[in-house]
Amino acid sequence: MAEPLLTPRNGLPELVSTEKAFKEIISELEGGFGPIAIDAERASGFRYFPRAYLIQINRREGGLHLIDPISIGETKLWSQFNSAFHDEEWILHASTQDLPCLAELGLKPKILFDTELGGRIAGCERVGLGSLCENLLEIQLAKEHSAVDWSTRPLKEEWLNYAALDVDVLIDLRDSVEKLLADNGKLDWAKEEFAHILTLPTTTERVDPWRRTSGMHKIRDRRALNAIKNLWQVRDLYASENDVAPGRIFNDETMMELITKRPTSVDQFAKILMKRTRYQDLPAAEWFAIYEDALAADEKELPPMRGSGTGLPAIKIWENKNPLGYARATHIRAKVNELATLIGMPPENLVSPEVIKKLCWSEPPTSELSAYIESTLRIAGARGWQVALIAPHFEVGMRETTPLKVAPPLEEGITQQ
Repeated sequence: MAEPLLTPRNGLPELVSTEKAFKEIISELEGGFGPIAIDAERASGFRYFPRAYLIQINRREGGLHLIDPISIGETKLWSQFNSAFHDEEWILHASTQDLPCLAELGLKPKILFDTELGGRIAGCERVGLGSLCENLLEIQLAKEHSAVDWSTRPLKEEWLNYAALDVDVLIDLRDSVEKLLADNGKLDWAKEEFAHILTLPTTTERVDPWRRTSGMHKIRDRRALNAIKNLWQVRDLYASENDVAPGRIFNDETMMELITKRPTSVDQFAKILMKRTRYQDLPAAEWFAIYEDALAADEKELPPMRGSGTGLPAIKIWENKNPLGYARATHIRAKVNELATLIGMPPENLVSPEVIKKLCWSEPPTSELSAYIESTLRIAGARGWQVALIAPHFEVGMRETTPLKVAPPLEEGITQQ
């Protein structure tokens, strides 16, 4: 049975909030050995910008440290830290969440070990930090402060204790995950994935992000869609100017209510807007005018009902649009699911749904099909270990012209990092 770990094993360190103290802990960490365990706390759900409000670092014989990047501010010491440990392995859990806010400070690892992704590749069913610690280290972590507002100052001691625990166990967890990967013959796969993560951009621009508004299935006409677009954009601008999470200005449910109830006056608009917001100074009259203009816009200015990006449509609607592509996709997806089960890995970590779509959409050549499959996979972003595993299984599926009668699910799934 997992033993609860309530406080860091060597005690809770003081919060580092000055350049002098930061410089001292860099020296302490340089006196340690082995990889650097690092974590960051952001104020997701509270703030617009995903900056780091607390950074936790641990190294064997170098100590566990809590750093307040807000109090320290911009300083060349961030660059000094990065240079001092740039050639060491950095351990993060679910690294793609924290790498952007670390990069904002100039902290960019060259060697990465991601315990969450490593757990997925190893075949662990539950890969949250707490679950992995329970299963691999027989340690139970308290998680009651995971959703607090880390932009709050001063930071509470119980929050700091919670945050410190994450990196207190991270080095031991890394060693356990590495052993599990090595025992299953998957360590090289994981290393290739970790290296790939470091090649990804830390920020990405979404095409038409307003189309991801919850409840879009209720929208049936382009004028309503235009109103969604404009309201989303004014909310996003207000949120960025005030560094507040957009959902705290007003949530998507409120936006949908504004669209479906079609208020005809500022008072009606404001009544809906204000009942679910903490911000009573919202410019309701100004936003109502934008809302009215969106509904009354010229036909040629209205957005199309579906996105106009270059991405391929969801496989589940291919059956009529591209029946041969659909047939190929059902067989390929079946092959992926079968292989993923065999090697003990989620299908989306073996090959992403987007890669399957790119492979199956176009008619394949009648000759040199294996070379075509391998080339398409690589161009679409599949890594070497993935190509070696899946390419040999795809050739038969790519020749199919009749879809599977009982096909595996064709949802888009969780895209691979």
